[in-house]
Amino acid sequence: MNVVEHHVTPAARAPAPVSAPERAARGDLRAQIGRIERELAQLAAATFPRLPRSAASGVRGGPRVLGLGELERVRDALARRLTLERAAAAAQAARQADARALLERMYVDPPAHRRVRLVNADLGLPGCTAYEVVPRAGVVGMLAGWWHVKVSSGCPLGWGP
Repeated sequence: MNVVEHHVTPAARAPAPVSAPERAARGDLRAQIGRIERELAQLAAATFPRLPRSAASGVRGGPRVLGLGELERVRDALARRLTLERAAAAAQAARQADARALLERMYVDPPAHRRVRLVNADLGLPGCTAYEVVPRAGVVGMLAGWWHVKVSSGCPLGWGP
């Protein structure tokens, strides 16, 4: 009777035991990654319209237990992404505040804002409403200087099948 020897590949071996300090460091890194991911999710939920997603910083290669170095790289990539998205959200909020101030000025002095048009997305609001300074009564109103802010009725209806 022949005895067949089975060779154990390195991937099939049981993982080496992890020391207590390494376990604590891994737990701390996982907690930091979790906090950063929550902040990214909150930031994404708080902005309207949604910011374009930056490149994913996920780990490639399928499910596995990450080493300390890999966890640090994931944390650092998420921290960079959070910094970029915070800056993008702040820039978007500033543009929206400028647009709201412009809308107020349009209502106060329509002739000074002829043909200026804003949509709800510019203001950080949902919906399809548009605000545009147009002449009242067409060409006669344009010649007479009768300008006003026209507010659209919202999203167009879908036509056809």
